[in-house]
Amino acid sequence: MTEQELVELCGLGETTTVQFKLEFTTPKQIAEELVAFANTHGGVIVFGAEDKTGRMVGLTYEQLQYTSRELGNTANDQVRPVIYIETETLKHDGRAYLLAYVKRGEYKPYKDLAGNIWVKQGADKRRVTENVEIRRLLQQSRQYQVDEEGVDGSSENDIDTKALDAYFTKAFGKRIDEFSMPPKTVLKNAHITDELGRLTVAGLMYFAKEPQMFRPQHCIKAVWFVGNHIGGTQYHDSRDITGTIPEMYEDAMRWLKSCLNRPQNGQSFNSEGDLEISEVVLQELVQNALVHLDLLKPAAIRLLVFDNRIEIVNPGCLPDGQTIDEIILGNSDPRNPQLAQFGSKTMPYRGLGSGIPRVMAENCDVELIDRPEGNQFIARVWRTTQKDETTTQKANEELISTTHKEESTTQKSKNTTPKPLTTTQKTILNYLKEHPKATRQEVAEAIGETETVVRFNIGRLQQYGLLKRLGSKKKGQWIVTNVFVSESDSENTDNNAFVSESDSENTDNNIFVSENDSQNDTQKK
Repeated sequence: MTEQELVELCGLGETTTVQFKLEFTTPKQIAEELVAFANTHGGVIVFGAEDKTGRMVGLTYEQLQYTSRELGNTANDQVRPVIYIETETLKHDGRAYLLAYVKRGEYKPYKDLAGNIWVKQGADKRRVTENVEIRRLLQQSRQYQVDEEGVDGSSENDIDTKALDAYFTKAFGKRIDEFSMPPKTVLKNAHITDELGRLTVAGLMYFAKEPQMFRPQHCIKAVWFVGNHIGGTQYHDSRDITGTIPEMYEDAMRWLKSCLNRPQNGQSFNSEGDLEISEVVLQELVQNALVHLDLLKPAAIRLLVFDNRIEIVNPGCLPDGQTIDEIILGNSDPRNPQLAQFGSKTMPYRGLGSGIPRVMAENCDVELIDRPEGNQFIARVWRTTQKDETTTQKANEELISTTHKEESTTQKSKNTTPKPLTTTQKTILNYLKEHPKATRQEVAEAIGETETVVRFNIGRLQQYGLLKRLGSKKKGQWIVTNVFVSESDSENTDNNAFVSESDSENTDNNIFVSENDSQNDTQKK
């Protein structure tokens, strides 16, 4: 961190990942802060800045040495398991500051010497007391797999033998009674039952006769709305899709296909027509929702069909530490490894993290939205090639209202700045303003990236409102609009602002222009 970055950090106040301490207080208090960071997202403690306010006071040489020494002792002696921290010293206006960096923990839950588990709650911290939260922390560190947990009241008698034989025949080439060991041992070794003879959650969800008798929340709530608003009171169809995971997958796919159009697309009159959304996209997204849901959250998967989009709302955000960027590139870290294992033998599900890259490789308009604060993951697929920002904004507001959360920083509008663009995204924008009819493959070849990377970043730019697609997939073109001024352009502008849509209409190509330039263009016209 640089001196200037330190000043800016102190000026922004405390957050989930930033804490201020005027000086080292007591090992017990500092241990609580270290534990809270390690159990959440990690963070930094700035010693020498006033608590809460961040007012920069600084440390003397003696205070600096004392704080550094006591920090190490506290991390080793006051926290279980041991936390490894990194420290850095910086100077500003002749005053010293000590920064202690705490990484997101890999072996959660971390505890202080009294056995208390702390997590961050905004800028503050709180003590964890609920068992479900402790189980979630264990799940995040892969010390506890919910899908291998036994289901009370269940037994081998609840197993559908036909489904079981089909699985063993496909996976091992023989039925369960053809193994050299007793069937009970085979079921336990395959993690279909536990030590007590109960069905595991994974065994229940794949091989039980009536899974919802034991876990009624594990189903799909499907609604085909009239219009585009989740608050609407009219719908074409509404149903609960139940059964095992393979059965729910098949029923959900049949239902989705019945809701979607099949345009002729130049085919003969007797042709069935092409499904308006790629079947590959629907397959992968439905399977992902069924296999990667959060089993600790008692909520159903929601499958919502609107006139202009489909939304698959999964109870469970991305596993701890994973990002959308990572899953786009195929990095796999399944929350439910046993569900994934069974899925690879009973459905088209391939695993290995290939599902989302396959979705993004299709020529569809897909948005992936991770909502940790509501513990949801949403896949939104637009049914039309054109969508305006107002429609997207309304969809996002509805999504937020259904989880009773407000997240002002993600609200999109024409005057809202997205997070800083990456170099790849800037390069794509610059290329598309010069080659508006370029295909994604042509962009990839021109900038030296894979088509998957280009497809993902184009999707992000469309979400930000910086890029639009006009016309059909084959004959349409890209429009760069509401574009943030690039560094080179900003040197020639006064306000380093976005080009509004009204301003961009006064230019020839809807590309980077300053407000003054756009005003001059208007006056000339």
